[in-house]
Amino acid sequence: MAVKFRDYYEILGIPRDADDKKIKSAYRKLARKWHPDLHSGAEKERAEEKFKEINEAYEVLSDPEKREKYDRLGNNWRNGDSFDPGNMGGTYYYSSGDFSEADMHGFSDFFASIFGGGGRSGASRWSSNFHTGPIRGQDTEYQLELSLEEAYHGGIKSLRISSDSLCTACQGLGISGSSICSACGGIGSIPETKTIEVKIPAGVHDGSTIRLKGQGGPGSGNGPRGDLYLKVVLKPHPVYKVKGKDVEMELTLRPDQAVLGDKVTVPTLGKSVVLTIPPGTRSGQKLRLKGKGLPGRKGDSSGDQYVRIKIDTGSAISEEEKNLYRKIRELYERRDG
Repeated sequence: MAVKFRDYYEILGIPRDADDKKIKSAYRKLARKWHPDLHSGAEKERAEEKFKEINEAYEVLSDPEKREKYDRLGNNWRNGDSFDPGNMGGTYYYSSGDFSEADMHGFSDFFASIFGGGGRSGASRWSSNFHTGPIRGQDTEYQLELSLEEAYHGGIKSLRISSDSLCTACQGLGISGSSICSACGGIGSIPETKTIEVKIPAGVHDGSTIRLKGQGGPGSGNGPRGDLYLKVVLKPHPVYKVKGKDVEMELTLRPDQAVLGDKVTVPTLGKSVVLTIPPGTRSGQKLRLKGKGLPGRKGDSSGDQYVRIKIDTGSAISEEEKNLYRKIRELYERRDG
């Protein structure tokens, strides 16, 4: 009978020229998203069906020989049209199967007619070629959002992350006997959420990376876990703009302070300091507070704090103040005239 095929590339959301790395990445992402243990009720049934589809697509596309033969069957598979095995002979059953022992027969018979072999022997050959030595887990990366104060002072921060734990049913191999592990769906790990304590070094800046050894993906075959890399992202700050290790803030002065000079208390990331305003300071001018930026790391010097001057005449000026400004203008006119 005619069998209606689904496009495995479409199921994994990848182009037809995707390499092995993209195939595996897409599979792991979808397998984590649709793992039945992460769903409940009616949604769990839908997740189980999606999980079966994803496993089936990965079973074929991750194997170079099977993928090559699958690609040679033509565009009818990709378009979802009906396909008749024709001269392959016999009637074939296309199972979306979960690769369990009970369903292995229908699944294996169908693929055996296309990929060679038959029944459990085909699955056994695939299983025997699977690498079972120690494999190090994948490195993972997360964004770590910090306030500017947290980056300046450092300290301990609790971080809740989605991670993977080793599948104990298959010891991370992804297969059990001659079939794909039903507990993890063949990815060798089970999704989990955990809380970790992260030590933030003082002086981390935007874009810097903190490495947590052994906190990445689980290894297989008694292999070690990968590492977790936390990429620091600084949150916007109400007072400071950050430029590398330097910080910049705006300070508003009255006209008399800018003209005559003054001493003004300004905040820094550490504690407030007294800033000397030199006479004749102009709007837009930057005054530097050396070493008051983010701390240096590994022997580097600390950054600086820059104070950008803004001069404001104020919104409510008394008549007496206006008269003084008129006298100043008269002085300018006599000087320039």
